[in-house]
Amino acid sequence: MKFTATQTEAEVVITHEDVDRAHDRVRVSDARARRGFSSNARLLWLLAGPGVLVMLGENDGPSMLSYAATGARFGIGFFLPFVVVTFGMAIVVQEMTVRLGAATHRGHAELIFERFGPFWGWFSMIDLGIGNFLTLITEFIAIRAGLGFFGVPAWAAVLIAFVVLYAALMSHRYWTWERITLAAALFNLIFIPVALMTHPNWHSVGHAFATWKPLPGFNKDTLLILLADIGATVTPWMLFFQQSATVDKGMTTKDIRFGRIDTVLGAALASAAAVATIIATAPLFAHQMTTGNYEAAEFAQALEPIIGHFGASLFALGMVEAGIVAAITISTSSAYAFGEVARKPHSLNLPVGEGKSFYAVLTLCAVVAAAIVLIPGLPLVYVVLIVNVVAVLAMPPALVFLYMLVNDKEIMGDLVSPPWANILSGGVVLTLTAAGILFGISIIAPNIFAALGGK
Repeated sequence: MKFTATQTEAEVVITHEDVDRAHDRVRVSDARARRGFSSNARLLWLLAGPGVLVMLGENDGPSMLSYAATGARFGIGFFLPFVVVTFGMAIVVQEMTVRLGAATHRGHAELIFERFGPFWGWFSMIDLGIGNFLTLITEFIAIRAGLGFFGVPAWAAVLIAFVVLYAALMSHRYWTWERITLAAALFNLIFIPVALMTHPNWHSVGHAFATWKPLPGFNKDTLLILLADIGATVTPWMLFFQQSATVDKGMTTKDIRFGRIDTVLGAALASAAAVATIIATAPLFAHQMTTGNYEAAEFAQALEPIIGHFGASLFALGMVEAGIVAAITISTSSAYAFGEVARKPHSLNLPVGEGKSFYAVLTLCAVVAAAIVLIPGLPLVYVVLIVNVVAVLAMPPALVFLYMLVNDKEIMGDLVSPPWANILSGGVVLTLTAAGILFGISIIAPNIFAALGGK
């Protein structure tokens, strides 16, 4: 339904999307008009969402499998503090998207299109689409494998994922979609009780954080896990999703402080789940087991003798949750980007009739990815590790666009990045670029690693 009002020279069209977003903003204004702790807590409740979703959404199927492979292959020494640092990098990057979205009210792909032209706009959208599609395949792998632990057939596992995805979508309200997805995302913390069931040596865990042991060897396999863990934390879809979600939520420059809190809170929750996953699978390292012995949900099977059937079931359910939440957020990210570049309606506040292209892109991505997963014989663990590495290699170009936009005074005004933020973001870009170069060297000239002591 549309309402029109005529001003002096132009026609203003108020859409269903505008009306829904206005209702949400009224609640924010009411909370902001009050004072005290309770009003600030209510403001955080109303404004939190994009940051927690993007961080827990990035704790997806391939990410949790990467962390599981890390614990099983290397134990806890080097990688516990390393993973926490990668989430610190994610906070630096995602904070910039909050400021961009709140200041410009434009999605990431839309801003690239407007500031750098159609070529780079479509380039960024297609690059994101390819990466998202590959990642979606791994999300359905995680769902299929996790439910496979309980004897659920592959086709039924995919069907369950679609039911959950569309249960959130059919509300046609960003707020409702966000809350349903957040509730699902919080189940990512299920890896914490799983880690506790392994009865970890807390002195060793504390020692790992306090001393940060050196990297255990330097070879192609170690580098693959290293890059996969970086790709499990910082990926291009996160930039597009959080900025577009900030816009869809209707956040303004007054909300940036709460957007930052939302992002830090999300990173804290996600890093706790990631660390817990490494701790949970570390006993497999102590029992001289390697990831070559099993794939995907077989991590749960390998853990069963150590933590029992209930604990293994929780681990498998955690993999299912990770895949479902990421399938929802990543497919939405692709739909946002397509709508922004193609100048089509793109909002979760839209009914299907007004957002046909938005929902069509979202559905098509999910359906094709799920169909590929039903093909037998996929090398599951290797596929998810490679997808995370691809995400690392694709990140530097995306960060360059983000860096340029957030320092564009014409669109950011006083909200351009301060020098300290530019130093931090520049360090993130250099780190990710160096990681990509190292991986390329390991593929092209593996003998260099042998000369350095690698195997």
